[in-house]
Amino acid sequence: MSGPARTFYDTVIVGGAVMGSSLAYWLSEDPGHDGTVLVVEPDPTYQKSSTTLSEASIRHQFSEPVNIRLSMFATEFLADFHDRVQVEGESPDLGFRDTGYLFLASDDGMGVLRENHEVQRSCGAEVALLNPGELADRFPYLYVDDLAGGSLGLRHEGTLDAYSLMRGFQQRARHNGVEYLTDRVVDLRLAGADGDERRVSHVDLASGGVVACGRVVNCAGPRGRWIAEMAGLMLPVEPRIRAAFVFGCREALDGPTLPLTIDTTGVHVRTEPPHYVAGAPPVDDVAVDPDDFAVRHDQWEEVIWPALVHRIPAFERIGVTHSWAGHYAYNTLDHNAVVGPAEAVPNFYFCNGFSGHGLQQSAGVGRGLSELITYGEYRTLDLTELGHGRIVRGEPFLEKAII
Repeated sequence: MSGPARTFYDTVIVGGAVMGSSLAYWLSEDPGHDGTVLVVEPDPTYQKSSTTLSEASIRHQFSEPVNIRLSMFATEFLADFHDRVQVEGESPDLGFRDTGYLFLASDDGMGVLRENHEVQRSCGAEVALLNPGELADRFPYLYVDDLAGGSLGLRHEGTLDAYSLMRGFQQRARHNGVEYLTDRVVDLRLAGADGDERRVSHVDLASGGVVACGRVVNCAGPRGRWIAEMAGLMLPVEPRIRAAFVFGCREALDGPTLPLTIDTTGVHVRTEPPHYVAGAPPVDDVAVDPDDFAVRHDQWEEVIWPALVHRIPAFERIGVTHSWAGHYAYNTLDHNAVVGPAEAVPNFYFCNGFSGHGLQQSAGVGRGLSELITYGEYRTLDLTELGHGRIVRGEPFLEKAII
């Protein structure tokens, strides 16, 4: 394990998956930023990162405008991905498939769906509310008799290759001079006497190395809470297990491609050619050990498969081919990201708690944090609502459309 090239970095980013690498990318691309950047990542394979274990989807259907606009920016970014991240004409292939999202609702959930729809339309999202008859006409394989309606994304929602998105950020950031270090942050040293402003002065590494810094950005995903605690800061983020089950179906669905469909039960399913992939929050949705990646197989038999068969009768004869589990960095206060500096330690920045929608927000959040670090303000999309101050005050900024 080789050490860092310098003893001081203007910015140390803790965590090098999609969030940390997005920030590194945007800092290195901004002509107004001339500081040094170090990304500390303990696992350069990223085999257990939330990025690579995600179901890798993107949607515009959220309840809060800031989340809608972050994802809308992401689709703009993805459209120009090659030009933005290429190095000597080469870039990873995102493999984006514009298949849409479909949120289904019964009578008691239709009001929220309508409210969200109005917010989405006001932000410019291309979405449609469908009644049961329209759902049946468009997707004849759906059972709709117990539905009040659904919300369908018409454009710019779908799936992509999460690893390629992360690698694109990384290759361009490295090309621009960002340094990546295989190591683990084990402590943060704070300077400032009692009554004075506290600041992070040094980062301690598992290798025994110590790096002085101008600022630290917490991009540690499900482990973010522990990094915050090193600076004496509160962060209500915990690892929550999420399993994905890939299955084949003997009977072809009679109709268009199945979008990522969120059932009234909370079970979701989408195409993953030539198969399908499904998942759901566990019945007992609690914090898990950050090293726990065990698939809860009983969830398939007891929760997911019965819901799938009810909603899509053709799924009665299906078989799981494989499964995996990853982690949500789950914000227990309000299911929304925590982004920006800590008032108590102003050179400690949060980039945490995305609760399952971090991949699609990575481009916009990285850009926003880069602006804040470089210019002291958000210049494109204002992310102030996602600040840490609400955590300190205990004032939720609730995102309702969580899968």
